[in-house]
Amino acid sequence: MTKIGVQASTVVDAFKEIGPYETFKKLNEIGYKSVEVSQVETSKENIDQIIRACKDFDMEVASMSAAVESMFPGQESLDTDFDKIVADCKAVGTDLLRIGMLPFDKMASLEKAIEFAKKANDFALKLKEEGIKLYYHNHHVEFVRYDGKYLLDIIAENAPELGFELDVHWVQRGGENPVNILKKYAGKVELVHLKDYEVMPLTMEDVDLLRTDMEAFRLAFDNRVRFAPLGQGSLPLKECADQAIASGCRYLLVEQDSSYGRDPFNELKISYDWLVANGYGDLF
Repeated sequence: MTKIGVQASTVVDAFKEIGPYETFKKLNEIGYKSVEVSQVETSKENIDQIIRACKDFDMEVASMSAAVESMFPGQESLDTDFDKIVADCKAVGTDLLRIGMLPFDKMASLEKAIEFAKKANDFALKLKEEGIKLYYHNHHVEFVRYDGKYLLDIIAENAPELGFELDVHWVQRGGENPVNILKKYAGKVELVHLKDYEVMPLTMEDVDLLRTDMEAFRLAFDNRVRFAPLGQGSLPLKECADQAIASGCRYLLVEQDSSYGRDPFNELKISYDWLVANGYGDLF
């Protein structure tokens, strides 16, 4: 059965300020029982706190995160820390591991993106031997076309063992219909990110830029999209959630990349309330 959880990066500052145990407690108090661990340091202390929190609050880790290659100094990766990553997954009791994004240099080269996909496929096979499945999380760049094909499809062709963690907001930002993409990759999407797509109105300050700074006005005009709690934007979220479930999703994960100065726990409560009001309360 599909379960609803939350992406840890939504409250990443809390993990740094009060630690994983207290952060899990606050998420539990809202009603979330499953957490995807991302952008959280996987030190022994943090892993131990996560294990204790799951036991004390009857919670679980939906999935862990890993890079294929280190993108910055000190970042753990499957290339350099394979055994530790596997051990961390087993310690917290999850068999799902996800790659958060395509490395920036691979976004600028089809050849490098294909190399990445093939390398990820090799790791997927290696992780399979450990009882762990590997998934890839999309943004909008995967909807760049090469000879008529989306990069997402090219990655799929070159990494048949790799599953997808489809993010409905980023699919929409890439210009595609999230419901159609969820349907297309049915059976390969055990993880799905739910977040809304909000278009913000121009302010009078923005309009005043027309008289003083046309470039600044264009920038303001072109950047009206925001991440938003569920039900606050324009995405057909119920259709997305229903298709994700129909496509075999194990975890629907609420995520909000930015809260724009607002309390992210309050934002997550808005999303929780929307999910309950729309008939998904039994999935928590």
